Amino acid sequence: MRGKLLPLASLYLVQGLPYGLQSGLLPTLLRARGLSLTRVGLAKALYAPWLFKLVWAPLVDARGSARAWLTRSTAALGLVCGLLAALPPAEAGQAGLPVAAALLLLLNLGAAVQDVALDTLAVQLLEPAELGPGNTVQVVAYKLGAALAGGGLLALLPTLSWPRLFLLLATTYWLAAALAWTAPALRQPPRPKPSEHPHYTLHLLQDVLAVPGTPWTAGFVLTYKLGEQGASSLFPLVLLDHGASAPELGLWNGVGAVACSIAGSSLAGALLARHWQLLPLLKLVLQLRLGGLVCQTALLFHLDIPGASLGPSTVLRGAALLSLCLQHFLGGLVTTTTFTVMMRCSQLAPSALQATHYSLLATLELLGKLLLGALAGALADSLGLRPCFSLLLTLSVLPLLCLSLAPSSLA
Repeated sequence: MRGKLLPLASLYLVQGLPYGLQSGLLPTLLRARGLSLTRVGLAKALYAPWLFKLVWAPLVDARGSARAWLTRSTAALGLVCGLLAALPPAEAGQAGLPVAAALLLLLNLGAAVQDVALDTLAVQLLEPAELGPGNTVQVVAYKLGAALAGGGLLALLPTLSWPRLFLLLATTYWLAAALAWTAPALRQPPRPKPSEHPHYTLHLLQDVLAVPGTPWTAGFVLTYKLGEQGASSLFPLVLLDHGASAPELGLWNGVGAVACSIAGSSLAGALLARHWQLLPLLKLVLQLRLGGLVCQTALLFHLDIPGASLGPSTVLRGAALLSLCLQHFLGGLVTTTTFTVMMRCSQLAPSALQATHYSLLATLELLGKLLLGALAGALADSLGLRPCFSLLLTLSVLPLLCLSLAPSSLA
């Protein structure tokens, strides 16, 4: 198993680089080059290719192997980074910004194709008993890659110019492409390919939904993060309004949150590796997360009393800040266990449908997280904090109710 997980960990770490690059590093670089806040904000539109993974997922299924797609897309990312290195915005001026934006759009396109190919390869490569450790590797390595690109490279900016930065990224991508093509464990097919081939017509979605357990899994991944995501978006801002400092929140909700999330994901993988049953474990971690949200909501109700604040060196302040880390720890547990359910469901699909199948589930999972993350502020403004958090708590009960309807094929 280690022979599979080590190359997968390396590739998932590389897969996290574009997200960290564009969420942490790129806005700082563009702002330092004199771009307006509006233009820096519009750079988020470059994420658009990630929303259309289902468009090319059938191509990954139908043409060539997942390993070939992974190798080519990763090498293409290296090429795009090489071109970006040749076009420093400071030298290109405002006239060069459209070219840089087009290259960054290509970077996201290549990263989205790489994401489909790598997830498909993992679905095909991992045996059922390896899904827990495999999904731990996926989540943890991706988060480390994003943190490395968003924070680590940012720390190197005083010594790394724009060209050297992207040349470093290009070299990393080319080394990862070589790993994807040459690693023996990735060349070995995990099981014989079925002889049937799906017809890529308008009925493709019906074929995907006909896979056992898919409708339930699709509904679950769309809703399982609603309450957690809304609370994690709002609670740090509530603490800021009641006396917590920005550096404190940066430490506890930034560094501490990432560390606790990785610890939670690692624990979930360890429990699954010890042959814990998947659905009972998912029920347990959802119950723990609900308990954490109840405690966090109680803290918020107390802080919503007029005149309440987080005094320095108080038990309430410590409990509020620790609750941030606790929720990220429990969130890591839930995420890794849920990704294992997703991958198990995709393994039930014919091999010629697996890229499309997993991409559908991953897209719905992303949409569910974005939905409440984007609307939480509007809900709090319109309803008030107490009704809003009561609603988020209710939404966190829904996944537990859904588990009673889980199909036996996923057990």
